[in-house]
Amino acid sequence: MASGQELEAAVRPGSWQPLGARFHTARPDQPGRPGRAGTNFALWAPGAEAVDLCLFDEDGQETRHRLTEQDVQIWHGFVPGVHPGTRYGFRVHGRWDPWTGARWNPAKLLLDPYARAIDGCYTSHDAACAAVRNWPEADVADTVRDNRDSAPYVPRSVVVHDEDDWYDDHRPKTPWPETVLYELHVRGFTMRHPDIPPHLRGTYAGLAHPAAISHLTRLGVTAVELLPVHQFASEDHLQARGLVNYWGYNTIGYFAPHAGYSSSGSRGGQVGEFKRMVRALHAAGIEVILDVVFNHTAEGGELGPMLSLRGIDNAAYYRLPPNRPRGYADYTGCGNTLDTRRPQVVRLVTDSLRYWVAEMGVDGFRFDLAAALARGGPGGGNGGDGVDMDHPFLAAVAQDPLLSRVKLIAEPWDVGPGGYQVGGFPPPWAEWNDKYRDAVRDFWRGARADVRELGYRLSGSSDLYQRSGRRPYASVNFVTAHDGFTLRDLVSYDRKHNEANGEANRDGTDDNRSWNHGAEGETTDPAVRALRLRQLRNLIATLLLSAGVPMLTAGDELGRTQGGNNNAYCQDNEASWLDWSLLAEPGWQELCELTARLVRLRRAHPVLRRRAFFSGRAATPGGRPDLAWFTPLGKEMTEADWFAPTACLGMLLCGTAMSERDDSGEPLQDDSFLLLLNADHRETVFTLPGEPWAEPEAAYETLIDTAAGGTGDREPYPRGAVLLAPRSLHLLRIPTR
Repeated sequence: MASGQELEAAVRPGSWQPLGARFHTARPDQPGRPGRAGTNFALWAPGAEAVDLCLFDEDGQETRHRLTEQDVQIWHGFVPGVHPGTRYGFRVHGRWDPWTGARWNPAKLLLDPYARAIDGCYTSHDAACAAVRNWPEADVADTVRDNRDSAPYVPRSVVVHDEDDWYDDHRPKTPWPETVLYELHVRGFTMRHPDIPPHLRGTYAGLAHPAAISHLTRLGVTAVELLPVHQFASEDHLQARGLVNYWGYNTIGYFAPHAGYSSSGSRGGQVGEFKRMVRALHAAGIEVILDVVFNHTAEGGELGPMLSLRGIDNAAYYRLPPNRPRGYADYTGCGNTLDTRRPQVVRLVTDSLRYWVAEMGVDGFRFDLAAALARGGPGGGNGGDGVDMDHPFLAAVAQDPLLSRVKLIAEPWDVGPGGYQVGGFPPPWAEWNDKYRDAVRDFWRGARADVRELGYRLSGSSDLYQRSGRRPYASVNFVTAHDGFTLRDLVSYDRKHNEANGEANRDGTDDNRSWNHGAEGETTDPAVRALRLRQLRNLIATLLLSAGVPMLTAGDELGRTQGGNNNAYCQDNEASWLDWSLLAEPGWQELCELTARLVRLRRAHPVLRRRAFFSGRAATPGGRPDLAWFTPLGKEMTEADWFAPTACLGMLLCGTAMSERDDSGEPLQDDSFLLLLNADHRETVFTLPGEPWAEPEAAYETLIDTAAGGTGDREPYPRGAVLLAPRSLHLLRIPTR
């Protein structure tokens, strides 16, 4: 390795902006522009005393270059001859004083927070930690610096050539009310697909394959919500058990597509492959939403690895308790929390978001544990640690001319005090609505005495979103998600079965709100199997016929099972991958067809995907209300009926009383629909509403009957009553005349 003095001569001053590594060709015609092709490196490290740029050749040999220039707390330098594909990292010098939050350690190779690609994986090893993990006095181990080189155990950043080749891309720009989300895992969705070439399975290219896209278009979903695709690392405890972090909620590179999902290698090829995937999905009319994890990083707690931000400036990037800056404020359950109170950290997050929209083509984001990003703003309580909806991060996103126009979805909680914020995020945010999940699960398993909660959830959750000026599409409705039981397991297990995770079945929630219908797990009992399948139809139909934005979980329409594991975050195997062979079984094939039929119904009828909340009043004098609720006697529900024990109700959506207008300004007109839900274990006679809801000569037409396999093959009901099978759902149409 050459001496520091010789290496310094190879580095030119360069520029302090933009941050990260930017390759550019020679342009000697511009004053101040270096005359040779090369790469400019810029790193924000406000408290550092020195920064070394570390370049790696093809054999993995490291050469260090001291960056001597610093402007506005950013260390920078231009290195001629450094081309795309070059691997690099940083070593940052400074004080070692954990008692004040200072944890600089130049023995540790660090990733560039702005790296566009990352090569290699984190391998669990004590040398990757900044402190001595196995120090005899465990209570002070994090204060003893480990001086071993971490380079053999950590990944490298990669210089990438920027390519803005989006001339042939057309974003679908699906309006929120027309959106149907489909949450999927890039790897798990394609790993077992028989029509995708083996070398593409589990990759971005595999998801872009026509065989994968054809299933999405056949279902009719308008957007895929991808589990994390930012570069992530597997935790030490998983590696010790021979497992990996499959879900990916352990980010270490906010600009880098996860290299493990690339069929094009990890030296920058993953960037182009991701872009091609987005382009292919857009061509099919499907938007791409990314699940992003800005609440914490893969560096974990005090004895976690030093991979990037901790070694660049620990106190500048992370929230440290004022009374114990040696530790971390942990509102995420993952050991640390990113400090989005700081302008430069807000810049890191928003720069990442803008990059994925402007340069990678994505259409929106779902923010994991979003409440943690809004803690400790100017109005925050609990000593500045409360959740504050005037937080600088939320303000930065709201005023950004690019980010304020994409889809923004909050997981509106974290694990800290006061962290549950469902209904609390401001416009233009949508939210995962777990109140919807719980109400629908409870209703169909017969766990609630009355239907008050269900009424709010079916009609768009106005109690949560109307007061803040939001619309029904602020509610992302879901019955299942990646976290928890699959839909099939929800009706097959009373208890979680997470033994394969190696945590003695202690991990995962015990609040599943599930019901096994008489047998724990798989069974050959035909009565139990038939009832479970009917319940799956009930749950999917309820989801897709509710006001709000529905989110399906990949594989639920196929009857995917995880064997009762409700926390399969570390199961990168057949337990988590979609089993496409299920489509050969008639029952699961019919469920898939029912799902697609319901999506088509929703798309065809604006009354099923309203932009505005129901008022319960007539839009015109003498007209019919836009929404009415009925008891099985065919009478409108009174206040007492909402409080009375019942397992059956009717919801009538009046398509001729909508307050909304079409693009030309004309009032929207649609058919009217009567949705009947019977969670009782007995048959129920439901008297159909007469005038003014149905004209004397009008006939109720059955569109969906979950007791008949989901098909509407019955004769129309002219007037009178319908016999609802036990635990069944009917959707009846009243044609508009």
